Amino acid sequence: MHVAILGATGAVGRTMLQVLEERGLPVDRLTLLASPRSAGQRLRFRGRAWLVEPVTAEAFRGVDVALFSAGAERSRQWAAVAAAAGALVIDNSSAWRLDPDVPLVVPEVNAHALARIPRGIVANPNCVTVQLVVALAALRRVGRLLRVDVASYQAASGAGEAGRAALRAELRGERPAASPFPRPLAGNLFPQIGAFDPEGWTEEERKLQRETQKILEDPVLAVTGTCVRVPVDVGHSVAACATFAARVDPTAARAALAAQPGLRFAAEPTAYPTPLDVAGRDEVFVGRLRADPFDPARLHLWIVADNLRKGAATNAVQILETLWAQGRLRARTAPESLPH
Repeated sequence: MHVAILGATGAVGRTMLQVLEERGLPVDRLTLLASPRSAGQRLRFRGRAWLVEPVTAEAFRGVDVALFSAGAERSRQWAAVAAAAGALVIDNSSAWRLDPDVPLVVPEVNAHALARIPRGIVANPNCVTVQLVVALAALRRVGRLLRVDVASYQAASGAGEAGRAALRAELRGERPAASPFPRPLAGNLFPQIGAFDPEGWTEEERKLQRETQKILEDPVLAVTGTCVRVPVDVGHSVAACATFAARVDPTAARAALAAQPGLRFAAEPTAYPTPLDVAGRDEVFVGRLRADPFDPARLHLWIVADNLRKGAATNAVQILETLWAQGRLRARTAPESLPH
């Protein structure tokens, strides 16, 4: 299988390469791509150094799967080009998520959506949406969900390497040369991730709403939230309140969460997960499940995941794995590309 990674030098691109190696997928050939500014670097994969090349239309010839993590603008520019060259594109940006002809997939939740890929593009959801829908998929088995209200606490790495670098500089007492954040982050937090729309919602909050509805195939599910940037390197956290159509049994909800693929449930109140606990892990972690003391149709829970892995790179690679298991990709018999 010939795999290309566009945005290979970024935080998610590097993690995609790491996850591909860890999970032992049959990558017979590898092409690493980036902007001309980042091209020329060398990255390690299976003990060998691979040259990062500038992205061109010719770079996608013969590629079976192209993993994209280079931002929405580059995805809009290159995804159709790669698909036209015969590659199946798994895109981590927001460019295609709401396109009706592009499946938006979390394999533990809606792998069936991969049955139809008319544009040759599969979208990877927003990082905080991924962890939320894995938990909601379990809760939907115990009752009909009417609405979900959340507050998210999102790590600096959600803004890529630039976000991590800015936080590190601030923690050293320096002013970042360039920061993706609207306010200082060290020793601080702010309820803004992305631009505000005319109604006062941020881009991240709208993504959470619309992507959750699409993945769960429930366009009337009410999803609201306040997305907060916090001075954490890796790991997004979500405090969620789920409202059901009728009284829900907390014991049944605990059993459903414990049985949910891709999820680790902490039943003991003091065993709640934190970003430090989940860094480097591929599961979604849930704790502090509580019945609402005033409304028996509501449950409260705490959800944490590594946003670079399950929230981005791992989920993309799991989509690739799912397609491979379905026999929709192939391993090539040609020899591997030589390292540069």
